[in-house]
Amino acid sequence: MNSDDIVELHVAIEGRSERKFVGRYAWTLFRLIQAAEKGCTPIEQPAPRWSHYVFWLRRQGVIIDTITETHGGAYAGTHARYVLRSSVEVRKVLRASDKRLAA
Repeated sequence: MNSDDIVELHVAIEGRSERKFVGRYAWTLFRLIQAAEKGCTPIEQPAPRWSHYVFWLRRQGVIIDTITETHGGAYAGTHARYVLRSSVEVRKVLRASDKRLAA
């Protein structure tokens, strides 16, 4: 884990009450927020289980589109690009370094 990684994220989704996301779910949602319309791919933002994080966030009411893209190279094929469609207001961000300082 990088000391700059997001480990806790407090947000309001679609203007509803504040929600807290932790761990990789917080990291994933923050990456999607930063990427805006460009979206994120596991190729550009490496993480072990992108599809699971997106699946879980969707179960929490976050609207995320999946766009299938092709790629070349020695292992040509397809990959997903995830684009956040929900309106998300960030209220609080905690990074790994913040957690260590508080302990």
